[in-house]
Amino acid sequence: MGSLEKERTTTGWAARDPSGVLSPYTYSLRNTGPEDLYIKVLSCGICHSDIHQIKNDLGMSHYPMVPGHEVVGEVLEVGSEVTKYRVGDRVGTGIVVGCCRSCGPCNSDQEQYCNKKIWNYNDVYTDGKPTQGGFAGEIVVGQRFVVKIPDGLESEQAAPLMCAGVTVYSPLVRFGLKQSGLRGGILGLGGVGHMGVKIAKAMGHHVTVISSSDKKRTEALEHLGADAYLVSSDENGMKEATDSLDYIFDTIPVVHPLEPYLALLKLDGKLILTGVINAPLQFISPMVMLGRKSITGSFIGSMKETEEMLEFCKEKGLTSQIEVIKMDYVNTALERLEKNDVRYRFVVDVVGSKLD
Repeated sequence: MGSLEKERTTTGWAARDPSGVLSPYTYSLRNTGPEDLYIKVLSCGICHSDIHQIKNDLGMSHYPMVPGHEVVGEVLEVGSEVTKYRVGDRVGTGIVVGCCRSCGPCNSDQEQYCNKKIWNYNDVYTDGKPTQGGFAGEIVVGQRFVVKIPDGLESEQAAPLMCAGVTVYSPLVRFGLKQSGLRGGILGLGGVGHMGVKIAKAMGHHVTVISSSDKKRTEALEHLGADAYLVSSDENGMKEATDSLDYIFDTIPVVHPLEPYLALLKLDGKLILTGVINAPLQFISPMVMLGRKSITGSFIGSMKETEEMLEFCKEKGLTSQIEVIKMDYVNTALERLEKNDVRYRFVVDVVGSKLD
C-alpha cells in the first residue's frame, strides 16, 4: 500500500464526436482515495451499448469518451481502507462505479438501480472529473464496484461476463427462474444471447434460440448446445411454439415487434428486455392480459450477483465465445459488431496493445 493522493495520467482510445471513431487520448485519472484500487487493464469486452454511447444514439454523450465496461485488470495499488483486495489480484469491474449508498436499492445489494449511480464512462465522478472506461491502460475504481476473478478463468474469457454474463444471470435469479426444467427462449444470438444459452442450459433449462434467419442454426444447436431453433419469419414454426416458453430473453438492440414473441409465452410467462433501444416498442394489451404475461426489463446485476455468477461459471465450466483483438483493430471491430459480424464477443487485449 502507499499514498494514492497524487494524480496519474493514462492513455486510452476515445471517441471525439458522434462518428464514434476511436483514437489515442491521454488524460488524467481522477483523484484516488482510501477505498480505491488503481488497476492495470488486461482485457476489455466490446458491448453493443458502447456503440450507442460513442455515436450519441441516446442523445447524452460527452466527448472525449473512452468506452469499455467489461473490464478485467490487475491491482497495482490499494487505498488504506481497502480490505478485500491486494496488489497483484486479478479483478473485474463493470458499467457502474458509484452510487449514493443510502437509497433502497443501495441498501439491498441492488446498487445498479440507484438513481444516482455513476457510470464507468460518459459520466462525472463525485470529484467533478469525467469518468472514462476500460479501453485504457489503467483505471481507478472504488472497492465496492470490483470483484475478484476466480482462478482458472482466463482474463479475456472473464471480461464479457462482467456485462453479458450477469445480464442473464441476474434476472434468472431475481424472477425465480433458476430451477431446472423450465423452458426458455433466447431472442437474438449475440454477446448476451450466447451467454443466455450457456447459463440457462447450465441451470437445466430447455432452451430455444429465436432468430430472424437460419444462419445461426448450426452454431446454436451444435456449438452452444441449444435444444431448439426457431426462425421468427417461419409462420408454421412460430404457431407450433405458441404457449410453450416460461420466459424469453429479448436481447435485440433495435426496434422490433413484441407480439410474435409474447405469443410464445405460457401463462404467467415473462418477456425480459435486455437490449438498449432508443425508440418506443409497441404491443396490444390483450397479448399480455389474456395470458397474465409480463413485459419486464433487467439491467446488468449487482456486484453480489456478479460474484455469484463468476463462481457459477467457474463451477459449471462456462466460458464466453470470443474473438480477441488488439486496440488498433477496435474501429474495425465496432463496424463489424454493428453488422452482427462477431461470434460472439470482441475482447480487446489491452495489456498487449500499443495504446499511444
